[in-house]
Amino acid sequence: MAMTCMEALGAYGLRSLGMGQRALPKGDEITLCEQVILIGSGLIWNLYFAVLALAIGFFIATALGLMKSSDQPWLRQPAAGFVFIFRGSPLFIQFFFVYAVLVSLPKIDASLTLGSLELGFSTRWFTKAWLGALIVLVLNTSAYAAEIFYGALRSVPHGDVEAAKAYGLPPVARFRRVVWPTLLRLAWPAYTNEAIFLFHATTLVFFSSFPTWRQSGDALYYANYFAEKTFNPFVAYPIAAGWFILVTLILIALFGTVNAYLNRHIAPGERRRVRYRPQFMR
Repeated sequence: MAMTCMEALGAYGLRSLGMGQRALPKGDEITLCEQVILIGSGLIWNLYFAVLALAIGFFIATALGLMKSSDQPWLRQPAAGFVFIFRGSPLFIQFFFVYAVLVSLPKIDASLTLGSLELGFSTRWFTKAWLGALIVLVLNTSAYAAEIFYGALRSVPHGDVEAAKAYGLPPVARFRRVVWPTLLRLAWPAYTNEAIFLFHATTLVFFSSFPTWRQSGDALYYANYFAEKTFNPFVAYPIAAGWFILVTLILIALFGTVNAYLNRHIAPGERRRVRYRPQFMR
């Protein structure tokens, strides 16, 4: 007997996190509600990859951008090399290459006991999608965002920096109060596109070598399952696309709010608006 939409939500809403009914619907029992809910459940993992990769990559990219603009070759050249490698190679190949490297790591299982708290660590985690694929996405977005920040850093008006020097601000305060806010304001529209592309790129985790956790994959995992079971890809894949479009609109709204805050001191007619420009080549 087919489930109602509310029953399907309770059974499969958090299945991608290992909660709810384990058995997936099969054959003629598959309903539209079940497809929408399960694909939406898988989207939790896509959001997990995107949010953490952006959060970690933002700080790495900032450091790389500053290193690349440094006058010191021992800082500039490694940063430029890192950016060139990860921007010059396809993300899909990066998944396979990093997986091969992580698989070859020595197998180590360690634990640390702190009173009643026991912390464990295993190198086997690196070959799982939740960590290994996340590392690849962090490295990739760090390289692209670093180039964005580097370009914005070079575009910071020289007069603003000289005015800060004349005002007597020390280097750290000058960077924090003048250079950094201007850098973010200039880089934010391009960084918004990078954030959206990264979210879309999380679908490549499904095709990578990294196995899913407890066979509970991302949105494309469930979309592919339904396409195979129903022999109709024209339902499951458009549902997955609809979920991604919905989240993309939310991302544009969130990043647009941040952009408005960064440009709050500029006249409305002169502000740089956030526009989504799809990247057909990467």
